[in-house]
Amino acid sequence: MSRKHPDFIKAYMEYSKYSEAPTRFHFWTAVSVVAGALRRQVWIDQLHFQWTPNFYIVFVAPAGVISKSTTAKIGMDLLKQVPGISFGPNIITWQSLVSSLAESKVEVNINNKFTPMSALTIVSSEFGTFLNPQDREMVDVLVDLWDGQIGVFEKRTKTSGEDSIVNPWINIIACTTPHWIADNFPEYMIGGGFVSRTIFVYGDKKRHFCAYLDEAIPKGFKQRQADLVHDLRDIAKNCKGEVKLSAEAKAWGTEWYEKLYTERPPQLASERVASYLARRQTHMHKLAIVLSAAQSNSCIIEKEHLQAADSILQENEQFLPKVFEKIGDDNVQKANNIVNLLGATGPL
Repeated sequence: MSRKHPDFIKAYMEYSKYSEAPTRFHFWTAVSVVAGALRRQVWIDQLHFQWTPNFYIVFVAPAGVISKSTTAKIGMDLLKQVPGISFGPNIITWQSLVSSLAESKVEVNINNKFTPMSALTIVSSEFGTFLNPQDREMVDVLVDLWDGQIGVFEKRTKTSGEDSIVNPWINIIACTTPHWIADNFPEYMIGGGFVSRTIFVYGDKKRHFCAYLDEAIPKGFKQRQADLVHDLRDIAKNCKGEVKLSAEAKAWGTEWYEKLYTERPPQLASERVASYLARRQTHMHKLAIVLSAAQSNSCIIEKEHLQAADSILQENEQFLPKVFEKIGDDNVQKANNIVNLLGATGPL
């Protein structure tokens, strides 16, 4: 099966350009879609652990300004047409999440060897209905599952007893507002690592105005949609196995990693950002896997993929102060800590 486009993400950005939502919202939707097609079929092996291309992506925008859930739906409607993709419920408890993961177990043929995996993509139009920040056990389960480590994850539930999840993998895209974050993010979520594992994508302005979609959507829309689904099916079917970094990519990644710690900026000086510093490298490699897979099934990460991933993350981090600015004057220090944890580069 050959692809219709040389780069799925670029083609998707062209496909969705009629939408009013900011460009970065559509980019991260495309990332979530490609990740959902890949599932746990690809990985970067670090011997003691593996990097896999799952993401916790949260769109953050004031209510009524940007159609956050519609933006995510544009991409997820494509992914739903790919055979073998399992979607989780958008309103869950940690018990139902664990049970849904256990039920999603499949055997995947990777290099002529059938390997089990339990993979879910979850789409939540209201982050508050998906995640209860006061439910510490739910948060801890999500933190554990984000790592996507190989092996068996076991958790006891009231309904089905002991659930054993083989090679668990979870991919989330959700929507919320700065106000909800300000009201609902307690301190322990920072210390527990959930925030550092999440990509927050902020927007407060439409990129353009579109009063009537039927006039804005270009001709040949259905064919473009079919071609994108075709490419997603190719990614899901043929992009499998260990992802390798080229020699140039490893050399660049080594230099980048040393600079992260030896030349880290002042806003990352606090000891409280230690968990984010570890996650920052992981985020970059997860994104590089997706950027590579969007272009081919080679399972090779080139230097350009790492450089692009790093630049994209830096660009996104510039908006993070706005995600947390409504926490309030009496919690300015807490807001600063959250922003520092995420590695934001701009002032509050």
